Amino acid sequence: MPNLPLGFGDDVSAVSLGKDELLVIKTDMLVDKTDVPRGMSLWQAARKAVVMNISDFAAKGVKPVALLVALGIPQKFTAKDIEQIGKGLNSGAREYGAYILGGDTNEASDLVICCALFGTCSASLLMKREGAEPGDILAVTGEFGKTAAGLKILLENLPVPSEVENPLLDAVFMPKARLKEGLALAVSRAVNAAIDSSDGLAWSLHELSKASHVGFIVERLPTAPEAVKFAEIHGLSHAELCLYGGEEYELVLAIKPELWDEALDAVKKAGGSLIRIGKAVKERGVWLKTDKGAEPIEPRGWEHFQSCTGETRG
Repeated sequence: MPNLPLGFGDDVSAVSLGKDELLVIKTDMLVDKTDVPRGMSLWQAARKAVVMNISDFAAKGVKPVALLVALGIPQKFTAKDIEQIGKGLNSGAREYGAYILGGDTNEASDLVICCALFGTCSASLLMKREGAEPGDILAVTGEFGKTAAGLKILLENLPVPSEVENPLLDAVFMPKARLKEGLALAVSRAVNAAIDSSDGLAWSLHELSKASHVGFIVERLPTAPEAVKFAEIHGLSHAELCLYGGEEYELVLAIKPELWDEALDAVKKAGGSLIRIGKAVKERGVWLKTDKGAEPIEPRGWEHFQSCTGETRG
């Protein structure tokens, strides 16, 4: 389509409605076999399908309005199962101020939940992947590693004390989109580039680097303390959990240094947090600053798990 407000391959698509207004559209699909871990209920899976889409709106600073949902339902599902899916979809939408308007259903060999999300925004406030500049402050809206650790508990049966296990599993079963933070940051006009981190922190940084033609130096890994503890217990690298876990719906941002205080204040007033983790540089690439110098961060991201887990949902 000619004259698209966003480049092909950004987090969302947009169409001009005239003057400064955009129609913003997003679709994302959840499949039981690859997206729903053991122990996740149908209600939680349906809610997650909504959150996946909302998170990309958060990264653009767009308020969601409505969703259409296409469901592929296995023959073995009961009326109660389908009711739980409906309630989960509705709960996820209302949590972020949107509504489910309708959609389509069909029989399928695996549970498929495909959401199409709609919203509007001012073109001048839309945050893009491109636009980061050397000297920008690299920041995130939360800590990383909890989802990666939680999935290892579920998929590899790795035991941990309950005070560590509970927040890790909650990160898997009840992910949160940073919509309030994204909307506040858009209004602050402090952000040069943004992306959501659902494919992992490392991959998101490389995507921002590629879109903006800059590099990033990570000076501080924002690893959650629960993930650090989990790594210590099982002899794992907390850096691996932080960088390559995925399924964490934080925002990764390049912020104008002269407007850092404004961004920090906007996110704080929205009830969120903003963590400074590094800076943008002229040379393309992504590096982690260590005692030995700068080490390259690989462009690896989230990989879907392979086993069907529906029979053990709780």
